[in-house]
Amino acid sequence: MSLGDEGQTRTRLPEGGGDVYGGARRGGRSSSRSLITVVGVVVLLIAAIAFANRGGDDSSSSTGSVDKPKASSTAATGTKPVQSGYAHDQQGAQSAAANYATVLVSADILKPARRSEIVQQVFVTDKQAELQDKLDKAYSKDFLSNLGLDANGNATTGQTYVSRTVPVGTKTTSYLDSTASIDVWCTGLYGTAGERSTNPVTSDWFTMTLQLRWVNGDWKVDSFSQKDGPAPVPGDNKASSADEMATAVQEYGGFTYAR
Repeated sequence: MSLGDEGQTRTRLPEGGGDVYGGARRGGRSSSRSLITVVGVVVLLIAAIAFANRGGDDSSSSTGSVDKPKASSTAATGTKPVQSGYAHDQQGAQSAAANYATVLVSADILKPARRSEIVQQVFVTDKQAELQDKLDKAYSKDFLSNLGLDANGNATTGQTYVSRTVPVGTKTTSYLDSTASIDVWCTGLYGTAGERSTNPVTSDWFTMTLQLRWVNGDWKVDSFSQKDGPAPVPGDNKASSADEMATAVQEYGGFTYAR
């Protein structure tokens, strides 16, 4: 609650006269009764302000006409991230999906050497060979060349390739003891930062759907798909220069644990 938005509050004393913020000067007469009245008004005003600014009071009031949200309604939720493996519940499945989304749409997935490691870490064993082949075909030399990258997924000297995914939210669309389907709403950055880049860094909004399977005490990806949106109305931010974008990518590390 923000106080004072309507300008200065003027307090008029009980006896005739003036405004304490520069009105007519009061006469010298002052009774003990008027002084007590003024003190009482000030005390009540301070108490009212203190009450209005209290947050998160779980007690109910019979005089209040507006329900205030509890402090817990905006507090962080969920358990602490685990160091290895994911919890065998819906939250664990959502955490796994959010984190897998960040790596499946990253710059590392374009590098053949890192791609093999990611496939082994993310996918169920019986799908690894199939998905490795599909990803290798999708990220062919021609595809990489169109992005301004070499066969190893590296940008040319003086340029920086960017592909970062930021999960905005997750939703469980189905859940069983050993399988789960999770939608991950994402935004992200992708493109090549550099003075002569023909593929400048831009933003994107998309939703990934990941089919997960519980195997060997952990959630792993069985398959995944991607679709555009939902996308908000674009803001009016001024686009940064290529140098500013490249510097930001180098100075600000990406997140490896999303939820």
